[in-house]
Amino acid sequence: MTFEPEVRERLERDAKQIIGRYPKPRSALLPLLHLVQSEEGHVSQDGIEFCAEQLGITPAQVTGVSTFYTQYKHEPVGEFHVGVCINTLCAVMGGDQIWNELTEHTGVGHDEATPDGKVSLERIECNAACDFAPVMMVNWEFFDNMTPEKAKRLVDDLRSGKEVLPSRGPNKLCSWKDASRVLAGFPDGRAHEGVQAGPESLRGLELAKQRGWEPPSADTDRESPEEPVKAQEITDPPPNEPGKPIGGDVKPGSQEGRNK
Repeated sequence: MTFEPEVRERLERDAKQIIGRYPKPRSALLPLLHLVQSEEGHVSQDGIEFCAEQLGITPAQVTGVSTFYTQYKHEPVGEFHVGVCINTLCAVMGGDQIWNELTEHTGVGHDEATPDGKVSLERIECNAACDFAPVMMVNWEFFDNMTPEKAKRLVDDLRSGKEVLPSRGPNKLCSWKDASRVLAGFPDGRAHEGVQAGPESLRGLELAKQRGWEPPSADTDRESPEEPVKAQEITDPPPNEPGKPIGGDVKPGSQEGRNK
């Protein structure tokens, strides 16, 4: 099954806008995958083939990328995708217990959705919010300082349609598809709503102000680092034989240059 004509027309229009942001079309693959995920709720085979066509690469190349990153789902997930951090700090603060009780409470496991399609669960390795451990996310919005009881109540509220607000971030949760569209590069205009940084995150800054700590002055005499690589300096190296130097023109100091 392929996309309906009106859907494909809309996706092609958005894809053209995304690709135009990059010096090379294939650099747009990650946001394009979010774009097709925003349409179907997951990255389907149709979505993979669409990305390949738009970028002039093979479906196998698209599949290799889409299966590497866990934000791309290959089976439908819930309208509200709930992530439970089980990495080191969250785990010792109760993340493992939250996960165990939540899976038992909902009857679903990792990347599985409830029968009503409202909620799915995911074991997250790190939510990058250790100062609020244990942390959960819903469609990538933060829910801080969680407990098993709060986690189960959160999921029940989501399934019943009750309005739920994240601890930090926008004043309303968007759907999983809408979150994917934002990640594709189409802002919903809500990035500056709500609390941006909680007191735990700002504690170090407050201490610095209280104690009069100042950052070291800039070393103006130090030689400036090399400028970033410009688009016109990038070339595609020819296919490389295993164990042979990488060919093509490369910028000195780049990884390819060191390999060469």
